[in-house]
Amino acid sequence: MNPSQDMAVRIARLPDLPFEEIKSLWQRLFGKPTPTHNRSYLERRLAYRLQELEYAGVHPELLVRNKERIDALVQQQSRKKKIRGEVVRLIPGTVLTRDFMGVEYRVTTLPDGQYEYNGKPYRSLTAIANEISGTRWSGPAFFGLREKSKGQKK
Repeated sequence: MNPSQDMAVRIARLPDLPFEEIKSLWQRLFGKPTPTHNRSYLERRLAYRLQELEYAGVHPELLVRNKERIDALVQQQSRKKKIRGEVVRLIPGTVLTRDFMGVEYRVTTLPDGQYEYNGKPYRSLTAIANEISGTRWSGPAFFGLREKSKGQKK
């Protein structure tokens, strides 16, 4: 049996292993206890890790190529975020006002990073925007906190 067939057999046997052996294998391969009891998740991650360990030494150029792909994707994602605009950071005590459907709403930034609206603390501006509008909104967009990027109209 060649190494690829052996690996395929090891992976194919994962569903047949008792759960205690799955946990033991996880501990050996990751050096920590299983993060969940979701067997399907554990089997997929174990299959990936087994292949990663097996083929990393045989095909180091794959690691280099994959790292280049990952770096390109990360860079592409960061460009997308910059296009949408950066969120303005608020100092505690800042009061945001928004006129929506003819009603003025006021939100105060709290020192712990939360926001107060109608005497109630909220963890995010998005939660407040959703409550005010009754629909899904980006909180920073709703309150006008995104800086305009070069490509956006003013």
